[in-house]
Formats: sequence, C-alpha cells, structure tokens
Amino acid sequence: MNNKIPKTQVEEGVLSINMRGVGFLRNDNLTDAIEIENRNLGTGLHGDFVKVEVIKPKKGNLAAKGKVVEVLTRSKKGHAGTLEEEAGKYFLVPQDKKMYTDIIIPKEKLGGAQVGDKVFAVIASWKDATKSPYGEVLEVIGAPNSNDAEMKALALEKGFSSTFNPGVLEQAKHLYDEGIGPKQMEGRRDFRETLTFTIDPFDAKDFDDALSFKKLDSGNFEIGVHIADVSHYVAEGDVIDKEAVERQTSVYLVDRVIPMLPEVLSNDLCSLVEAKDRLTFGAVFEMTPTGEIVSEWFGRTVINSDKRFTYEEAQEIIEAGEGLHAEAIITLNTLAKVLLQKRFAEGAITLDTKEVKFKLDENSFPIGVYVKERKDAHKMIEEWMLLANKQVAHFVAEKAKKTPNVFVYRVHGLPEEDRMLDLATFLQNLGHEIHLHDGQIRPKELNDLLQSLEGKPEKDIVQTHVTRSMQKAIYSTHNIGHYGLAFKDYTHFTSPIRRYADVMVHRLLALYLSGGSLDEKKWGMYDALCVKASSREKEAADAERASIKYKQVEYMTVRVGQEFDGVISGLTDWGVFVEEKESRCEGLIRLKDLGDDFFSFDEKKYEITGEKYKQKFTLGMPLRIKVLKADLETKTIDYTLAKEEEKKA
Repeated sequence: MNNKIPKTQVEEGVLSINMRGVGFLRNDNLTDAIEIENRNLGTGLHGDFVKVEVIKPKKGNLAAKGKVVEVLTRSKKGHAGTLEEEAGKYFLVPQDKKMYTDIIIPKEKLGGAQVGDKVFAVIASWKDATKSPYGEVLEVIGAPNSNDAEMKALALEKGFSSTFNPGVLEQAKHLYDEGIGPKQMEGRRDFRETLTFTIDPFDAKDFDDALSFKKLDSGNFEIGVHIADVSHYVAEGDVIDKEAVERQTSVYLVDRVIPMLPEVLSNDLCSLVEAKDRLTFGAVFEMTPTGEIVSEWFGRTVINSDKRFTYEEAQEIIEAGEGLHAEAIITLNTLAKVLLQKRFAEGAITLDTKEVKFKLDENSFPIGVYVKERKDAHKMIEEWMLLANKQVAHFVAEKAKKTPNVFVYRVHGLPEEDRMLDLATFLQNLGHEIHLHDGQIRPKELNDLLQSLEGKPEKDIVQTHVTRSMQKAIYSTHNIGHYGLAFKDYTHFTSPIRRYADVMVHRLLALYLSGGSLDEKKWGMYDALCVKASSREKEAADAERASIKYKQVEYMTVRVGQEFDGVISGLTDWGVFVEEKESRCEGLIRLKDLGDDFFSFDEKKYEITGEKYKQKFTLGMPLRIKVLKADLETKTIDYTLAKEEEKKA
C-alpha cells in the first residue's frame, strides 16, 4: 500500500506498540500507518506523543517505515510493576505488557521496596535506547494482584495519588474549622427558605449541585441551579489551589474515588449535604410553563438543602406522580423534557451511552456486573446542568462582544470529513442508507438511525462508532461552540468539587459580574490551564476505563467454562470481538476457534466468512459464547463458541 509521504519527512503523533514490540504511528497526513521496527523505537513507549522520521521505501508499493527521533510527551507518569532481583541487580518488571523493557533500579533508589513487592517507579535516565533505562521507586504499592495494589497502580501510572501533602490537609482543616457563619454569607442571595434539594447516585460521597424551586404568582417558576462555591475556599495560588491545578480532576475508579480536593472539603464543607447551610454559586431562571426563559440571574448564593434524593427515589416520584416534593420534581422533569426536545430540534446528537457498574463483595471482588439504566430522573438533572452551563457561557460570550475577555469554554469541533466518510462507509456496509452533505452526516440523520436501532443488538456498537468519529470535547479560551450539543456557547460550571475547569469558570464569572476585568498578561495562563485540564481529563478517563476492564476480567476469572449470550462488537483480521450481553465484558474469539473452516475478514463488507461453509459473522450478530480464559496479567478475555453455535457452523 502507498503512503502519502509529506515533503518534511517528519511526522508527529501517538505511538502505538503491539504485543510483538512493533510500533505504528498514524495521523491525518498519512493514508496508512507508518511501521516502526523495534530497533527504531528509540526511547518511545506505547501511548507516547513522538516525532518520527519517515524512512522512504527503496521499492515502490511498499509501506513507509519510520524511526522515533524524539519523545515529545510521555503517556505515563511512571510505571507500576514487580520488583525483581538477579545477580545482585534490581529491576522493575512492568505490569504493562506493551512496555518492552525492564527498568533497572539502583540499590539506593529502592525506596524501602523488597523483592516481590508491587511498586511504582519513574524513569530517571534513559540516554541509550539499546540499554534498559534507570529508574527510582517512588512508592511501594503492595502485594501483586491484590485489589488495592492494582487500583493504586492504575491511578499512579496516570499521575493520580490519593495522598495529599501535609500543607494541603492543614489548610483544608483550617477552612473546615472556620465553618460557615454570617461573615461567609455576606453579599450572598439567601435561598435557605426556598425549597431546595439534591438528586444524586445512592453511593455519591460529594454533592456538587442542587435545584431550588418556587412557584411564582404569575404562574411562572423560579428555578435555581446552585453549585458548590469551591472558589470561595480555594484562592488562586494558595496551597490547595496549587495541588488542584496539578490534579485538575477527581478520578472515579470502580471501588474508590481519588478526589481533587481533600475530603474535608469535597465530602463535607463544599458538599451540598442535607440540612446544612452551604455556600453556592447560582444560576437562577424565571421560566414559563412552556419552558421559555423570562429572566436569568447569576451570583453567589447560600442554600440549605431540604432533602437528599437518590435517583431511584426521584424516579419513583416521577412514575407515581406523588411523594415528597412531588410538584417540584414533576414540574422540573416536564420542563427538562421541553429543554431536551429543543436541543434535538436545534441539531444535538443523542448519544445515550451506557455505564457499567459492579456489585463488589467486602474484598472488592466483583460478584455482579450490570449496565446502569438512565431514566427520567438522570435525564432531568442532566438537562438542568446543561442549561446552567449554556447560559453562563452565553452570558460571558455576550459580554466579550463589547469588552474582550478570557473565559474557559467547553468546545466540541465539527467532525473531520475523512472520519465522517469512514463512518458513512461503515454504516452503509451494515445496510443503512446514509448521506453526506458537504462532508458531514446531518445530526438528524444520525439521531433517526440510532432511534431506529432502539432495542436491537447493534445499537450500542453503532453508537460507539458514531462517538469515535467525533472530535473530542476539550477546554479552550477560544469559543467555537459545541457541535454534539448544538450549543453556540457552552462551559463547565456545575462540578467544581471534581473539576478544576469549573473552579476557573466560577472565578472568571465572579470577576465579570463585579464589573472587573482580567489583565491580558494573565490570558495566556488560562490557555495553558485549558490544555492541562483537557490532558488530565483524558488521563483520568483512561484510568477509569482501565479499572472497569480489570474488574470485568476479574469477574470472568471465576466463570471460565460458563456459557453466556453475547453480541459481536468488532471484527478484525485475527478474530471476532464479542461483548457479553449482561456485563458488557468484551473478549476475543480467535479465528481458529470459529469452527472447522478457513475464515477471512472482508474489510469492505465488514464481515468474516468461512471459505468452505460460507458461515458469516457480522457486527451486532448474537452469539452463544463460552469463557475460555480470563487473564489478569494481560487484562484480556478469550471466548470460544458454545457447542450449539459450533453445530450451526
């Protein structure tokens, strides 16, 4: 295959390394991936952002190869693994099987670790790519394969630690001891006598947001979205702020939360707990019964939550039409549906992603896996948070038209045309009639397709491909709007306990509400913080996905030999990926395990076909599967066809 080789002969991108130790680099300039032989990887590691020198093929029709000439950004902050010793030399054997080299640990850099311990180490020196790097143990994590060690390792590799330095904890305790009194409430709009409540998951530890509700004499409603006022407690440049800047986000692993802020703030002083005065930042709307905004107000508030609802409790009230604060909840739900329909009418894309949840025993071993169902109560809260985020961004963006300012927007660009073409081809190969208009598939067409697939096995897979075809939403000071939500202006205002971007939004909004302006010399700082927020968000998401995958594999370790219903979620040259129906545990059926035939993958038709019996495997196809192997080391699951499927073949 031919590559379009740029004249510069140098390309940048994310390095991907397979299990054989061969690297690949893909980017938008290249028709095909550049292959990088192991000897040409330099010091590049899987996931690193690297600069690659393209090596011209000596003959025509050969794929271009490359050589890593510079590592621009490391994917991992360090490496977790087991400490081993041989002939008096210590070295770390990384848990990541794509990490193709051990790390030598000098004796004086062991940090108290013993042979056999699971540890976290960083590379201190690696000048010669032909030799192993030297490293230093930063933390002894625990016993290999223990749940606590595995979860810590996943987080540490992405740069997240549950430990705060003493100065941060001391400052947080000082704020907690100071508490909330008349001094802290000065200048705030008081909502303590207005009906206010939170609606969150049953196992939530911190409560960022609350809704207030009042029926006005005019027949309209006053609805407040009240958000924890973290910026009141975390002053720019103080010790807590510096720590939060580094973390940027809380991390939600399967069995724990690694918070951005110390727990006395995140779970107590800032958290909008029931029956306690709390300092908040409010977005308050007067709305008609048909969902039109008559007026809006933004500013600092104080609330006292009347009730802490779980999503399940709120859902029961919505379905029954009665219960505690039923009028408020039912009205808010009705208006939320109006807001939802308006978003779709304006071009928002409906991507109803499903969240995998686990039932854990006392040792955090998964005894059950299920998909969290999003009902009206979840969607209601989501719509009110979206409205607050949108209106805050719009308020600041309108001000910027008169007086230029800086702000932290949540932006989502238009999909790239080649990705839309790939998506259209993929969907057409599945038998769906899809059209491109100026290089784009219209949101309505995508929404109609997804709606038509409701209840069908292929819906989740199609939705995944639609999501992958989109650009990633990021933080930016340059407002280009949000394509997926169809909002001209959008930000993140509603979760400052767990996202630093929201803290920045609160600070800037407070400044502009007071009539102030930010020195232009500081604008660049916000550009840099947006880049960092986007990067740390991805690292947190990677850690969260890795913890889910680990628990899914762990769940299947005691189910080897058992049979399940599955659905084909992916097809490749080497086999069929199948997702178990209930737990969504994805595993691979290798081609050799598909039956007594020679099977090949047709990339254009997106199907695998047997040469002799013409048996076909297609995306979304249901299969009865048996668990062959669940490997916690590689974090992979192998399936095979159940006997009844083999008979069909």
